This record gives sequence, C-alpha cells and structure tokens, in this order.
Amino acid sequence: MSEERTEEFSAPRVNVNLAVSGDVKSGDQEPRADAQRKAEPGKETEARKESGDKDRKGKTKKVSAAKVQLQGRLPALVDDADIGVEKEQIVTRDGKPDLLFMGTLMASAAPATAPKGRWQEYRIYMTAGGKHVFAKVSRSVFEDDEDSHEAEVFDPAPSSVPSQLMRSAREIARAKPMTWMDAAVSFFGYDPLAKALYRKLSVRFEEQIT
Repeated sequence: MSEERTEEFSAPRVNVNLAVSGDVKSGDQEPRADAQRKAEPGKETEARKESGDKDRKGKTKKVSAAKVQLQGRLPALVDDADIGVEKEQIVTRDGKPDLLFMGTLMASAAPATAPKGRWQEYRIYMTAGGKHVFAKVSRSVFEDDEDSHEAEVFDPAPSSVPSQLMRSAREIARAKPMTWMDAAVSFFGYDPLAKALYRKLSVRFEEQIT
C-alpha cells in the first residue's frame, strides 16, 4: 500500500517541474518574462522608460522616433563621415550665437550605450584660421527633454581674450602659453568619454611623469 501511495504523489511533482522548465506555452509566457526582467533589471528599466512609461510624477514620457534612431547608431554619429573633411561647419550653442566657420572635424566620441535614454557627444574642430572649437551635446530620447549644446572657441594667439580667460592662475604665474590641448582638457575634463575622444587624436594627453 505504501508503495502505491508513493507512485501517486510522484507524478504531480514531475508535471510541475515540466511546466516550469519545459517549452513555454501560452499560459507560461508571463513567468518567463518576469524571470528575464529579474535577470536584466537595468535593460528592463531602460526599455520601460523609452516606451513611454510613467515617471515619478505620474506623467507619461513619450519618446522621439528620430532620437531613438540616433541612439540606435551609438557609438557611431551622423557626421562620422565628415571627420577630416574641410567644409562649412555650424556648431549650435545654447544661450549664445551659433558658430559658423570653415574647418575640419578632427574627432568625435559617443558612448556605446545610453543609460535611461540619455547620452553625450563630444567633438573637436579646427578652423581654417587655426582656432579650435570644442563642442558638447547632451541628448535624450524623450520628446519633452530638449537637447543641450555647449561650445567654446580656443584662439592660440597669446593676446586673445578667450585664451587668457581659460588660463589658470598657476599657468599665468609660470608664463606658460596655453595650448589647444590644455583648453580641450579644461572643457571636456577626463571622464571616460573625454579620454576616448583624446585617444582618437594624434597627440598625447597623458600626464607624463619621471
């Protein structure tokens, strides 16, 4: 009698295991989706935000199809083909006049991924007159979030006001002329994206010690 009862209870345990680990049926899709979201919480959060999920204030955030297309290209940028080509350039600036000049895009950098649908793009230009332009764009895939644009011009002439303003007190005390590389570091800093930008240039930005 006891052996018969053991066989009776073993059957449903096998069936339960098959339902969890076997091929997914129509009624089992939701548990598998939950397991995938638990395994990749960052990707799930990003996907929900980009699909127009509600923010903390309960407002639905819609995404821009054009911006999602830009995000899908990362780390490539739309003007990568223009690197090294001299042409008329327009660099947008918020709160200031846009910059228009003949020059060359020397290098650009963008991240491979865009956490929470936001990312930055760094660019360095050289004008036909020998100046350098540093540009930073902060983008978002959401329609209500406007992209921000920053840009600075570095003039190598020692008498130029912008170059003097960008020099630190220590550099002025040492009477050391500021180079465009110094100005680039002052503008971009040393975050991972800035270092990726510097590595694309034919100059060394590392701090050399002996």
